Amino acid sequence: MVALKAGTRPPWVGLGAAVWVEIASGNAYTFPLYSHSLKSVLGFNQHQLTMIGVANDIGENVGLLPGVVCDRFPPWVVLIVGSVFCFFGYGVIFLAVSRTVLSLPYWLLWLALCVAANSNAWFSTAVIVTNMRNFPLSRGTVAGILKGYVGLSAAVFTEIYSVLLHSSSSNLLLFLAIGIPVLCFIMMYFVRPCAPASGDDSEEHRHFLFIQASSIVLGLYLLTTTIMADTYSLSPLISYTFVFIMILLLMAPLAIPVKMTLNPMRTRKSGTLDQSIGSSEGLVQGEGNADKTEPLLTPSSSAKNLGSFHESEDVSEVAMLLAEGEGAVKKKRRPKRGEDFKFSEAVIKADFWLLFLVYFVGVGSGVTVLNNLAQIGIAQGVHETKILVSLFSFCNFVGRLGGGVVSEHFVS
Repeated sequence: MVALKAGTRPPWVGLGAAVWVEIASGNAYTFPLYSHSLKSVLGFNQHQLTMIGVANDIGENVGLLPGVVCDRFPPWVVLIVGSVFCFFGYGVIFLAVSRTVLSLPYWLLWLALCVAANSNAWFSTAVIVTNMRNFPLSRGTVAGILKGYVGLSAAVFTEIYSVLLHSSSSNLLLFLAIGIPVLCFIMMYFVRPCAPASGDDSEEHRHFLFIQASSIVLGLYLLTTTIMADTYSLSPLISYTFVFIMILLLMAPLAIPVKMTLNPMRTRKSGTLDQSIGSSEGLVQGEGNADKTEPLLTPSSSAKNLGSFHESEDVSEVAMLLAEGEGAVKKKRRPKRGEDFKFSEAVIKADFWLLFLVYFVGVGSGVTVLNNLAQIGIAQGVHETKILVSLFSFCNFVGRLGGGVVSEHFVS
């Protein structure tokens, strides 16, 4: 039984913290920013560089183990594992590129990058699963927002790489090895399971629209500033100002819990579910009165819920779960589309393999272009690949955010 944080603010605080973790989870997209150093400093040929890129892709996309761990342990455990992978993986690459340690074997660098990129799967799995459980009625929107910020991460890292790290590959690798774990250690306290609202919050839709709008503004801002920095010679003061504004835009989702704190709702239209998973015996009456509970369902109401379930398939998932918790449902049924599946239940479904095929083809083509973006730019006479990475990041963001909106509207 996992304790849940009650109240209306904690889910939004967790979502705001998850944005930063998702930015960190896009560290594999920085490969084009330092891949040229693997050639020039370590003397890799194109074939060796391509195989290193394969290690980056394998590590980034193999997420079966993080999913299993996330289903059995709290999010902070998953984030710690990802932070350790990030530290040791990028740490080894940094030692090689900075020439701190000479003559590291190629297989060790390949394995180190695979481990480092695998931190993405741990970070992303922890925050997406947790926030989709915290917002069960808006899972498509939440997934689209968080994956959209992953798409923007390449542009964010490009801005940091250009201004704060002075376009140094070794500085970037050191930042990835130390900065990302520190960020995740700070945010892991806020990324936690929370009791979702039992009713449809009238403000929730507007809150999601605000986050989506702020992410779009951030994407356009990053693309514009990258083009300006590439076109004009900007002073250090202007460049640092650009970074400061970027940080403010990344903090925009936190404006929602701040608003809730400064302007608390006098009347709450809906309560929150009980503070422990699998329990339906109490209803949280408010943030300041969390210890006072009353029965959520009586045995007779459970029977009524069960009867209505057999009469109509439109009964809500929450009512069904409550009926199961009261013991009204004796016979287990197979999960339906849109519900939670176990891995053994998912792999026998055609939907699973269709999604796998679409993801493999769609993402595979994207990462192939990304891994060779620096070489493509150099072949076309563009030696500064920062603007290409930023443009790729923005288009990646638009597709991810749009996919979440479309799925929530047509699929949910």
